[in-house]
Amino acid sequence: MNRLANETSPYLLQHAHNPVDWYPWGDEALRKAREENKPILVSIGYSACHWCHVMERESFEKEQIAAIMNDNYVCIKVDREERPDVDAVYMDALQAMGTRGGWPLNVFLLPDAKPFYGVTYLPPQNWANLLLSIKTAFTDHHKELVESAEGFVQNMIMSETEKYGLATTSDSYTEDEVDTMFEVLRRNFDRAKGGMNRAPKFPMPSIYKFLLRYYDLTQHPEAIAQLETTLDRIALGGIYDHVGGGWARYSVDDEWFIPHFEKMLYDNAQLLSVYAEAYTLTRKPLYADRLRQTIQWLQREMQSPEGGFYSALDADSEGVEGKYYIWTEAELREVLGPDFDWFTKLYSISTEGNWEDGHNHLHLTHPADDTAKLKGIYTDDFRQKYQQALKKLAEARVSRVRPGLDDKILASWNGLLLKGLTDAYRALGDESVRASALGVGEFILTRMTENGRLWHSYKQEKATITAFLEDYAAVAEGYLGLYQISFDEKWLLEAQVLCDYALANFYDPHDEYFYFTDAAGESLIARKKEIIDNVIPASNSIMAHNLYTLGVLLDREDYQAVSDKMLSKMRKIMLTDVQWVTNWAALYCTRVTPTAEIVLVGPDADQFRQEIEYYFIPNKVVAGTPTASILPLLEGRTTIQDKTAIYVCFNKTCQLPVTTVEEALQQLKEARSM
Repeated sequence: MNRLANETSPYLLQHAHNPVDWYPWGDEALRKAREENKPILVSIGYSACHWCHVMERESFEKEQIAAIMNDNYVCIKVDREERPDVDAVYMDALQAMGTRGGWPLNVFLLPDAKPFYGVTYLPPQNWANLLLSIKTAFTDHHKELVESAEGFVQNMIMSETEKYGLATTSDSYTEDEVDTMFEVLRRNFDRAKGGMNRAPKFPMPSIYKFLLRYYDLTQHPEAIAQLETTLDRIALGGIYDHVGGGWARYSVDDEWFIPHFEKMLYDNAQLLSVYAEAYTLTRKPLYADRLRQTIQWLQREMQSPEGGFYSALDADSEGVEGKYYIWTEAELREVLGPDFDWFTKLYSISTEGNWEDGHNHLHLTHPADDTAKLKGIYTDDFRQKYQQALKKLAEARVSRVRPGLDDKILASWNGLLLKGLTDAYRALGDESVRASALGVGEFILTRMTENGRLWHSYKQEKATITAFLEDYAAVAEGYLGLYQISFDEKWLLEAQVLCDYALANFYDPHDEYFYFTDAAGESLIARKKEIIDNVIPASNSIMAHNLYTLGVLLDREDYQAVSDKMLSKMRKIMLTDVQWVTNWAALYCTRVTPTAEIVLVGPDADQFRQEIEYYFIPNKVVAGTPTASILPLLEGRTTIQDKTAIYVCFNKTCQLPVTTVEEALQQLKEARSM
């Protein structure tokens, strides 16, 4: 066993028995490199990463290759989920080298931790040859490597304003500019299959968050058409686990058919939010079904006894990608019995299979009812039979070897899930979902928060690692959602505490964005900022949303001013290449028209809130109290003759209070038509 045996990260523990003399990231390894003047190999991955497993089996478990690594390098293993700061720095370096990023990420550093070369996966012989070539270059061409490394570092420490040519612009927000953003985005639509016109296909939640808000603003028919096409295919395709619920990380093809089978908490958390809003807009039963199934899967397979949620399920089981999820025709015949014939027609099951080695993966392109009618297998009791068949498969899967579980709990991903659960509750009105959301909030507050500061990771009843901006942003967003479904003011105040801490310890007043790392955290060769939205939105864009929402709820113009400056400087990218900044664009949509401030005061405040949530009104904040409150939006608001009062306000100016939801909705409608 090597030094990784003392770590708690599941990914690092996977490598604890390698013959490679791995070090975890830290002073011991970096000091050894300096003292012995050895190059450093930093190998970064995560527990659910299929190609990380492949490279481990092919290279890191081989004595001959390990000997080359041990003799010539100080070898460091990093869990990218545990140390996103280290991953961000060296991924940026790899991309600056002109190499496409991905994991496993293998970067070669000078003894002072400055990068000079990097690759992703390589087959074993190529890897061994590279190790020897790099060592020769380190010995014979050291000066050139130093110059190259210094160039990469200079690129990394450049401010975001300089790197992207950002500039503060007008703080006005226009529908014309939002139309321009949509026109730029639509050029890349896959109108037939949904998503963007490329493969592999990732569910990019912030794109659909933008489309939802753009449609609300403009009623553009193509926005809703693209949204529904995409969400239908993501809900029906093989990227969704039809038997157990939950989404895989992405599909390797352009059909949403065969996934990269790992299931990540962050994908499922954000897709809860997207499908919740889409269900509120469309009332499609498919979307409500996927919400309920995914929440059940999360609670069944991903929740810790303490109440937090684990990070990921592996793609592989028994060393085979997807083995837990796929079926041979013979297996289906045995499990399904009398349901086999119609079920195989429904899913186009065959002896040859639709994937590797005669295996079938479940996949639809249209809802099950519609497909059954098209194929002539629909009966009056079809829905009941369909659910029973899926239940049989779920029971049969229990006996299989389960994919590996990454059981560390991350504040950032739990914050995303908290927001997803609050959105799902708003859409479904299911009290068990609200209870689950409150449980996640309490877990983060009691187990991962200390004196108003967050910890990043939790495992074995211990919170560790100084939190990053992604943690503060995602958890604050979750708390804001939690306040608006509970009217418990502690969640609003906790969100304020986190945002105030971020402003004091992460914000760069010169660049007018937040650093990714805490001023009190570990210093790396570069202190990065994250402004480009990816599968997870940039922590800066989430923070801009938070500051705007907090500004409205707490009447804090200083918060809104910071948010507006951040958003204003992103205008150039939003208007030219919006697909990489769609969470910013969603905030821009919010700023085009005044945000509805819906205030509920009286004993029926929660009931009225639930009735209002039935309607798709994304550009709103909701505040309420059954009695009285000193919160700015609530202060001085009273009931009307002991009846619950609803105040509809815009820009801190309220219309006359009303006592029915119908009257409040009419006020909202009239205000929007002005």
